[in-house]
Amino acid sequence: MKIYKVGGAVRDSLLGIKAMDTDWVVVGSSPDEMISKGFKPIGKNFPVFLHPETNEEYALARTEKKSGTGYKGFTFYYGDDVTLEDDLSRRDFTINAMAQDESGHIIDPFGGQNDLKNKLFKHVTEAFYEDPLRAIRLARFYTYDHLKDFNLDESSRNCIVEIVNSGEIADLSPDRVWAETMRAINSSNPNNYFEKIISFNLKEPYFSNLEIYQCDTHKNYLVRWSELQINNNFSLGKNLPIPNEYKNASSLLENLSKISKTDDENIINIAKKINFTRDSNLITMLCTLPNIAANKNFILKLVNELQNTDFSQLSQYSNEKIEEEKTKIYKTIINKCK
Repeated sequence: MKIYKVGGAVRDSLLGIKAMDTDWVVVGSSPDEMISKGFKPIGKNFPVFLHPETNEEYALARTEKKSGTGYKGFTFYYGDDVTLEDDLSRRDFTINAMAQDESGHIIDPFGGQNDLKNKLFKHVTEAFYEDPLRAIRLARFYTYDHLKDFNLDESSRNCIVEIVNSGEIADLSPDRVWAETMRAINSSNPNNYFEKIISFNLKEPYFSNLEIYQCDTHKNYLVRWSELQINNNFSLGKNLPIPNEYKNASSLLENLSKISKTDDENIINIAKKINFTRDSNLITMLCTLPNIAANKNFILKLVNELQNTDFSQLSQYSNEKIEEEKTKIYKTIINKCK
């Protein structure tokens, strides 16, 4: 058996960048041999193993054939006769279809080094369009500092068009789409991901209402998602498995954005929906967004005053009286903050 470093780790090393993760492919082996050498099997659909010491992923060289729709619509073959080039040919772009052997020699059957030099995303084979997730992943590649200025080869652009026209984006697992989206939100260039979702016409069905891609005012991922939501009228993510912390953050921003200093009743109703003590740090970060800049100082004063108000005094009142007294406290605080 022979072991090769593959994919993004090889690409990044050629660019002089330290890779976050390293993937390995094993040629001329079998699941039984890998297990006998202490590797731990973790793959569900094809043989992927964890190294017994480094815990890095090692996958048997494989080929794949389209057998259905979406990301999972493939059958795999991983016999010991599968070559390294066979394995590399199933990858998305030439810059990701290079390998490095134990001596450091680069194996580059599809011209990845040349495309890397020319800053070009170019698909490896026509099988590219068979996996619709690759279109979403391409959008995410533009969030990397070292890839954001790459151009897309015209033939590869045509593959994206074929993917869109096939309607198979809708067959992707929402979990997979959200996983790519979360990685983009946490990147150094989140705007690029959503801009490419728009320009590559990938909005349906997961980003149907996406029109404005600005979301990088703050580095916090919850603030970024909330900014994207407010810029798109809180209409995103209806078909995605959005975690509660993301939902709660955007809901908080939506409430803050409705505050009007001239309407005490409006402020009181909104204030009663917000846990100012629990969410004070998040509110402070949300107040950096230009969407609520006009009321920023008022909101921050409100947070400070409510945090320092002792509401335990309300326990002396009956249930019917508590809301009335709480409203009085709110009015006093609001007038103080104006």
